[in-house]
Amino acid sequence: MIRPKALLLDFGGVIVETSRRPSWAAELAAEVHELLTRAGFHELSLDDVETDILAGARADKYWKDSTSRQFAPAEMTHRGFWADYVAGDWPEQARSLVIAEATPLCRRMGELRSDRKTRPALQELLAACWAHGVTPAVVSNALCGAVHRDYMALNGLDRQVAVQVYSDEAGVRKPNPEMIWIACRALGVDPAETWYVGDNHDRDVVCGARAKVGATVLMVSRSTEKIPYKVRQRPQATVEDPRGLLSLLEETWT
Repeated sequence: MIRPKALLLDFGGVIVETSRRPSWAAELAAEVHELLTRAGFHELSLDDVETDILAGARADKYWKDSTSRQFAPAEMTHRGFWADYVAGDWPEQARSLVIAEATPLCRRMGELRSDRKTRPALQELLAACWAHGVTPAVVSNALCGAVHRDYMALNGLDRQVAVQVYSDEAGVRKPNPEMIWIACRALGVDPAETWYVGDNHDRDVVCGARAKVGATVLMVSRSTEKIPYKVRQRPQATVEDPRGLLSLLEETWT
């Protein structure tokens, strides 16, 4: 394990632990239905909207699993998600409305879909990195990275990282190595001088290997073993949490 110049961290599963809110689809459907009603559209019931939102989210999950087999996948656009995955069979007015409002709707979906909690010892890890000349950054897939940026700012974490790279803003998604390379260019470091830390085999471990980082570290989360298919790439190390990652870093500092 090299002594890294930069530590690139995934958001979900590494910086935060997430848990799905069971009521998210019903809440989002109520807001979308109200949006349609205000525009004078009354052909879709509230149940219709919720059913299609859930179907779109499920289709999006399958799409994400399949893109992990591509070398350089692009990210789903906000307009594409609502136009093709949720409202594909909606009447023209309703479909046009959610396409026009696609970005704020994706943001609202991200806010409602999950509860987030900063993982224990994360701030201790970030402080230690700065103290030892290791620059922390965020590299994460996201349907709406603005939701992650809001969380980072609300919890004072935005001032503890040098750059945040989110797939919807970059237009590409892990395991596309460009995600890591964007962060490396911004930090002025070679990928071989970095560690990349993520919680998924098919996205994060593969991305680190493709980007040729100095080391890929797998941090265990609730989703780590939800592997859609066998992955041949292996991490250089596995840790349970940010405290375990800090211990691993400390070995390189001594």
